[in-house]
Amino acid sequence: MRALIGYVRSGEPDLTNRQMALLMLVYLTPGPHTVRGLAALLGVSKPVVTRALNTLGSLGYLRRERDQDDRRNVFVVRTNDGKSFLDGFQRYLRADVSVPAAAQGGDGARTTASAAREPAFAQG
Repeated sequence: MRALIGYVRSGEPDLTNRQMALLMLVYLTPGPHTVRGLAALLGVSKPVVTRALNTLGSLGYLRRERDQDDRRNVFVVRTNDGKSFLDGFQRYLRADVSVPAAAQGGDGARTTASAAREPAFAQG
C-alpha cells in the first residue's frame, strides 16, 4: 500500500492496470514484441493494445519500430524513459517491503532480502 501511495505522490503519470501490464510485459519478457503478440498474451484485442501503446508512446516509455528485414512488421521496443520509470516504480516497491510488517499494519511483509531477488527491469 505504501508503495502505491508513494507512486501517486511522486507526480509520475498514472498508468492504468492494462498500461502497466503492457509495459511490464515488454520489459520482462523476451522480444521481439508485436501488437498481435502482446494482445494474445494479455487476452485483449489489438485495438486495446494500440490505445495503450499510444499512451505509453506519448509518455516515451515504449516506441514502435519498423522491422528492417520486413517493413510490414512493427515491433514494440523499450526506451530509456520506460526503463527509468519502471526502475523508479521498483524503488517504491522495495521501500515498501523494507518497512517492518508491524509498521505497515500487515502480518507478513516480505523482507528486503526477498525484494533484492526481484528482477531488475532490463534495457534491451
